[in-house]
Amino acid sequence: MDIWSKKKRSAVMARIRSKDTKPEWIVRRYLFSRGYRYRKNVKGLPGTPDIVLRKYGIVIFIHGCFWHGHEVDGTMPKTNQKFWVDKIERNKWRDTKNKEMLRKMGWLVMTVWECQLKPAMRLQTLLEIEYHINHSYLERFRQKPINLYAIEGNEDVPGMVAEDGVEYGE
Repeated sequence: MDIWSKKKRSAVMARIRSKDTKPEWIVRRYLFSRGYRYRKNVKGLPGTPDIVLRKYGIVIFIHGCFWHGHEVDGTMPKTNQKFWVDKIERNKWRDTKNKEMLRKMGWLVMTVWECQLKPAMRLQTLLEIEYHINHSYLERFRQKPINLYAIEGNEDVPGMVAEDGVEYGE
């Protein structure tokens, strides 16, 4: 049994925001203060990611534990359980599909849960986000060492290769 009337419950549910939530503000403020520039709620990408760091090839979703069915911290209402189970399962399925599509497009996808931004864990979570952004950026541009000069027949020893049929010097 719900503690509020249908009208009151509807008004409460209508006030729940889908963007510019407190957890999103926390992450965005931190990233901006650290010099990262981003776009928010990019509609042209699957799932409309909360934060898009184009330079780094990263999208960040900031999920509410209830709405996205977080196993660790999500709770299920006691009333109208079938409706909520179905709704949350659809949300989880849609999240998985969107993240898969983004990965196929070449994006690195990060998910931050609302519970990870509670004061006790906030700094650790923000530092981990920054670590993953920097690490993935460096990995994208890391080159495998190439041996520009090699002696023919012995590729282990660096040296120079002369062109066939060309005489150098006198």
